[in-house]
Amino acid sequence: MEQPLPVPGDGWQDREGELPYRRAARLILLDEDGRVLLARGHDAHQPERTWWFTIGGGIEPGESPRAAAVRELAEETGLLIGEETLAGPVALRSAVFDFFARTVRQDEEFFVARLGYSLGEGGLDTSGWTQLERSFMDELRWFGASELAAIDVEVFPPDLVELVDWLAPGWDGTTRSLGDRPQA
Repeated sequence: MEQPLPVPGDGWQDREGELPYRRAARLILLDEDGRVLLARGHDAHQPERTWWFTIGGGIEPGESPRAAAVRELAEETGLLIGEETLAGPVALRSAVFDFFARTVRQDEEFFVARLGYSLGEGGLDTSGWTQLERSFMDELRWFGASELAAIDVEVFPPDLVELVDWLAPGWDGTTRSLGDRPQA
């Protein structure tokens, strides 16, 4: 009998008969020029498959989604902001995807934050990446609207271009649903 694969890192719940699951907080970080910060990753089991995604990750036990978004931003970029600078959640998404040779499900809350300045890639610090993150994350990069629309690999969430366009003038207080949200 084949042994099941282990869960793909901390925070994933492996529930018998169901997909490994976790809750996550994601951040759409915009600079003063309206550029959005994304991370590029690759599939550890298919290194040629790459994608861009928003900053964020799993919500730790007892942690609020806002606190998780701020913590993940600090860990993944070195940027420090307060929870009060976040707007949202601006969007919710339940995603099923492959991660470390496992199909997993992640329920995500998206927040938006705006920096009052522009920062190049050189101003970002990846020393807070965990060993797991270092194994699949490749780089951080700022994208303007036209650059974002021209990305020729997968982007997560898939409707990020429309989401950033919608948020560009400011958040209107509504929360968008980005696909189905099965109950946890």
